[in-house]
Amino acid sequence: MPAEWEVHDAVWLAWPHDPETFPDRVNKVEEIYVQIIEAIHKDEDVNLFVKDDDMKAKVAKLLKKREIDLRRIYFHVFDYVDVWFRDYGPIFLINKDEKRLSMVHWGFDAWGRKYKELMKDTQIPSIINQKMQLICFKPGIVLEGGSIDVNGKGTLLTTEQCLLNKNRNPHLNKEEIERYLIDNLGVSHIIWLKKGIAGDDTDGHIDDIARFINPITILCAYEEDEKDENYLVLKRNYELLLESKDQYGNKLDIVKLPMPKFVGDKHGRLPASYANFYIGNKKVLVPTFGHKNDQLALGIIQEVFPDRIAIGIDCTDLVYGLGAIHCITQQQPSV
Repeated sequence: MPAEWEVHDAVWLAWPHDPETFPDRVNKVEEIYVQIIEAIHKDEDVNLFVKDDDMKAKVAKLLKKREIDLRRIYFHVFDYVDVWFRDYGPIFLINKDEKRLSMVHWGFDAWGRKYKELMKDTQIPSIINQKMQLICFKPGIVLEGGSIDVNGKGTLLTTEQCLLNKNRNPHLNKEEIERYLIDNLGVSHIIWLKKGIAGDDTDGHIDDIARFINPITILCAYEEDEKDENYLVLKRNYELLLESKDQYGNKLDIVKLPMPKFVGDKHGRLPASYANFYIGNKKVLVPTFGHKNDQLALGIIQEVFPDRIAIGIDCTDLVYGLGAIHCITQQQPSV
């Protein structure tokens, strides 16, 4: 599995439509998608799932209105349920010796069988591969793309809260899960953090708390306010990373990334994190939340990606669906 900053041919997305996912916010989330596609489409193709031909026509009209080059947009019509492509979509692999692309079709159980209506989306990798005709590996266990992050050199980052959760693969222990990761993603070394942030219904996905930004550097979400419910969890993860090593036994550089404080309403906290960014070929798309730390986080991300442009996109409405930019995207690496 290549690192996310390696060259992409395309990004995969599914157009938002469900008012249950985004109550009274579908139109606003559609605008966020337009901004994402506008920012990224000149640098990599956009593969976009739409539910039917009517939606395809509507979306094409919205994109054209924004002067987005529709020659870079490839529509895929399928009656999918939701937008969380990172978790139900395939993970693409590269055989560098043979210059060959392949995919892994993991199982998807809607984050521990929390949302039975989403189970239809486990078909998405097969739908994609009907067109792409790639070698497809099927490990036969549950794994979401948002639960792992790799440096492309052999090290994988994840959390015990998610991968060891009994609502995923209760028949497997830690060592057995590590073997699946090693055998199916080409990694050799695994770093286990503890837990994820408050409000995260995925049981601790790594893409809200810690991300590789080069082979030896990790951006780590950190909460400075000792009274915040994320403080102790993120402090513990940061301390673990300070003691962690890469696949060669070398220490890693750990850079703190601030949190946007409380984002939510009377119903509770939402999993808002600046770590849920997408690394494109020439741009890094960073979720912002109308908070004073937005610019601080953007500045840190821009500094660690000197060869890319960091672009903030207000994801306040998107995160009401309990995810942000990284959650809705999946990169397709170039061979």
